[in-house]
Amino acid sequence: MIKTFRVDDKRYQLKNGAGSDAVHKDPLYAYAAARLTDESGLTGSGLAFTLGQGNDLVCRAAEFYANMLVGNEIEALMHDFGKTFKAMSDEQQFRWLGPHKGVVHLGLAAVTNACFDLWAKKRGVPLWKLLIDLSPEQIVNTLDLSYLEDVLTREEAIALLKQEEAGAAARRDILAKGYPGYDTSVGWFNYDDEQVRENCIRAVAGGFTAMKLKVGSADPLRDIRRANIVRETVGDHVKVMLDANQQWTLPQAISICGELKKMNPFWVEEPTHPDDVLAHVTLAKAVAPVKLAIGEHVPNRILFKNYLQSGCTGFIQVDAVRVGGVSEFITISLLSKKFGVPVVPHVGDMGQLHQHLVLFNHITVGHEALFLEHIPHLKEHFVHPVRIDNGVYITPQEPGSSCDLK
Repeated sequence: MIKTFRVDDKRYQLKNGAGSDAVHKDPLYAYAAARLTDESGLTGSGLAFTLGQGNDLVCRAAEFYANMLVGNEIEALMHDFGKTFKAMSDEQQFRWLGPHKGVVHLGLAAVTNACFDLWAKKRGVPLWKLLIDLSPEQIVNTLDLSYLEDVLTREEAIALLKQEEAGAAARRDILAKGYPGYDTSVGWFNYDDEQVRENCIRAVAGGFTAMKLKVGSADPLRDIRRANIVRETVGDHVKVMLDANQQWTLPQAISICGELKKMNPFWVEEPTHPDDVLAHVTLAKAVAPVKLAIGEHVPNRILFKNYLQSGCTGFIQVDAVRVGGVSEFITISLLSKKFGVPVVPHVGDMGQLHQHLVLFNHITVGHEALFLEHIPHLKEHFVHPVRIDNGVYITPQEPGSSCDLK
């Protein structure tokens, strides 16, 4: 039984331009860190990610949701968690502050993620193992599929999972091989050209075969120069992604992407405002065959549904510490599978939780094991930090979701 809860406002100062992008030039990485403790003393840890200011508001929202769970036994709670998730996200007064987005939804993410962590710890297994051992019906019981009935019913979700069961055993070899990573830290916005070049050399030497550069400069020539530096340094065999972090208007995006296409980017990420689905539709047609990657700031399954219906999205970057946690992440993963779009999560958690979720995505849902973003800046603050060897995530073995902070 969940006896007590605690939510901590954890903030970490970054150094030397790390974490910077075209919009967030001086970030402070922060977590609303929810902790649910049961009668045996086990504690489930869940995170929501922010950039500092307002993190205290997310913590207050998480406290509101966590208090609703006191007195629940974790196995009984998770048996039908989808109904609990819906009840919490639709709580009438808090829902007005969203709905299903912003501070209240981030607070819900922290608590939802703590529930999944406690569930795995109670069973004594890593979260990835708990998830891949669930039956299709048990998985779908943890989800809220409301507002998706036009594209994904409960019956369709179960059928999709059952359809993938035949190949799941073969896909388990990823557990021994490890999940490929990509280096997102080679080209933070505030890094100078020489630092970008040195970071690219270091990333390739470290085994990474894909990496990302921040773009969105006031002077487009800077973006073009830096993108060409990366391409020339790593060669044509390495995948290079470009990330504008929403900086461009649609006309700007069409103009600059037309130039950036020449260095063959694997994707262009967050090119314009994340709520503007129709702008992305227009842009996707203009920049084809280059694909768009969307999701870091997309807050819920309904907006993801719209992006998938529009056909403009080449990669879905759902983040379990941005949407309503693991439950909504899985829902969006199933939606993406139905629409045939790969999931490559954004990792506001620094990859701690997502290293479990991509294993589930590949083994159970049948998504391609493309790669997972790697950001190293907060490793020292985790009890069990992610392990990367030769550019590959090593499968975690400790019980839970790897989200315990020191």
